[in-house]
Amino acid sequence: MLAHYAESHRNSHNELIHCICVPLIVFAVLGMLWAINIGIALLGVAAALIYYYTLGRKPALEMAAMLAVMLLVWGILIPPFHQLLVAIIIFIVAWIGQFVGHHIEGRKPSFLEDVRYLLIGPLFVLAVMTGHRPAEMNGS
Repeated sequence: MLAHYAESHRNSHNELIHCICVPLIVFAVLGMLWAINIGIALLGVAAALIYYYTLGRKPALEMAAMLAVMLLVWGILIPPFHQLLVAIIIFIVAWIGQFVGHHIEGRKPSFLEDVRYLLIGPLFVLAVMTGHRPAEMNGS
């Protein structure tokens, strides 16, 4: 699935946009959940990590580290009374960036084919940012 996702993200400008916007979208979603209820945010993270573990131990561990840092930021650095507004603004701006990237790429967003690509996008970004090829992220 990751290799298929990579096929529609070959343009270097689109990859760069994804490396910025995908983590921001994940961060924003966590922030919205955190602002609503911390338990819901943690439940969402647990569900995502279970899915990532079905793809392999390495992707699950890498995503766990990324999600833990994001949760710490929401819990420690962003004042509770601003969390929801900050999360919504980040979410909107990051999605605008994503659609600009897909316009540059000339391809529609992968999640329109399969909603699971919303969870694959962060793995793709990890692969790009750590210098791995998408196939290397599967398993192990």
